[in-house]
Amino acid sequence: MSTVILLRHGKSTANGSGVLAGRTPKVNLDETGQKQAEALVERLSPVPLAELVISPLLRCRQTVGPLAKARGLGRTTEPRLSEVDYGDWTGRELKTLFKEPLWRVVQAHASAAVFPGGEGLAAMQARAVAAVRAHDARISAEHGENAVWLLCSHGDVIKSILADALGQHLDAFQRIVVDPSSISVVRYTETRPFVLRVNDHSGDLAGIVPPKPPAKPKRGKAKAGADAGDAVVGGSTGR
Repeated sequence: MSTVILLRHGKSTANGSGVLAGRTPKVNLDETGQKQAEALVERLSPVPLAELVISPLLRCRQTVGPLAKARGLGRTTEPRLSEVDYGDWTGRELKTLFKEPLWRVVQAHASAAVFPGGEGLAAMQARAVAAVRAHDARISAEHGENAVWLLCSHGDVIKSILADALGQHLDAFQRIVVDPSSISVVRYTETRPFVLRVNDHSGDLAGIVPPKPPAKPKRGKAKAGADAGDAVVGGSTGR
């Protein structure tokens, strides 16, 4: 299977506003977010990208815009990667939401949290994980198992995907930090996912590109060894 870069959209006009924007339309990148989007072009220059798959919300489209233009890549819009539907909480001030009994459930027992008039976090994780695995399988089939592709989505959505990749219960997903414009990386295999980066802001990304596979042995001379989905006992030796 292939490798996916999980990119959270750049800083938006809603980030830091004290209001839960959710799926509110026309939430743009702010000046910082625009600079973050432009910086992605250089930052991802060592990484060949097969495809861009994004949430339909404007701030995600804006985040990958400069990169798509520089690479000449189209963008596949995936509704299952959209922001959490916070329902009646959308547009409300966080300082008032802190006082809601549901707030503590979201923090400590996320799998049981269902937003009034919206969706549950468990349902969000199910749709997001289904989407990333479906696109990963499709891209692997079309571009090969060494393909690298980029997914641009939202904080809680990416945290839920990472929790699944880590084999971590959704109730603990609040332990994962995913900042605006940060990059996390997961490599999927037939056996298990491998988490290569989490909340990375400035690391060299050349190392996430899978090495070329070794030449296949001649018929009748199959070589025994570890499968691609096996972890290295004792730890990786690096690149």
